[in-house]
Amino acid sequence: MPDFRQMQLVPTDVLLVIDMQNDFCPGGALAVAGGDQVVPVINQLARRFEHVVLTQDWHPHGHISFASSHPGAAPFTTVDVAYGKQTLWPDHCVQGTPGAELHPGLSIPHAELILRKGFRREIDSYSAFLEDDHKTPTGLAGYLRERGLKRLFLCGLAYDFCVRYSAVDGTTAGFECVVIEDATRAVELPGSVEETSNALASNHISRISSTTDLLTR
Repeated sequence: MPDFRQMQLVPTDVLLVIDMQNDFCPGGALAVAGGDQVVPVINQLARRFEHVVLTQDWHPHGHISFASSHPGAAPFTTVDVAYGKQTLWPDHCVQGTPGAELHPGLSIPHAELILRKGFRREIDSYSAFLEDDHKTPTGLAGYLRERGLKRLFLCGLAYDFCVRYSAVDGTTAGFECVVIEDATRAVELPGSVEETSNALASNHISRISSTTDLLTR
């Protein structure tokens, strides 16, 4: 992993905490193994940052990504939809349900924005920047630009989906993105972790550990 010990955090850095919600943690509808283990790591990281943004999956009932919305289809299979291939998931992060709430152990009182995504019934949204049609913006890029925020440190759930796509789309939008690898966990569908690592590398997105001196002021 690259050595970032000579780097320092600056006031234009942001910690982007992806989808730390009950349904993605053990016991949830779409649990990521060890998902709750990153909560204390993220809390510690957040104290190092002046600016923190959280994202929250926020699906309506009958969302296109739910296997239950496609008769006869099973979770973790794929279907063709208007914008391409869609992985089908168990119903999760339904608006207003306990599963959609942020993990109760998350303690980031100075977070400046909670960005909700995936609320359009007919389109999924992995990325914090773009819906899965890769053209409908969430508004995050404009928010960051207007505030002069330039470098994003990503953590949360899950490494091989929402963290991956947020980092890639953030880079395409002109932000420097860094993934804090030990502050994420992966869904681990067949090949998904390797594909993610390759995608980050091909987009020149750095991966670091939270224990690096990068996070020491």
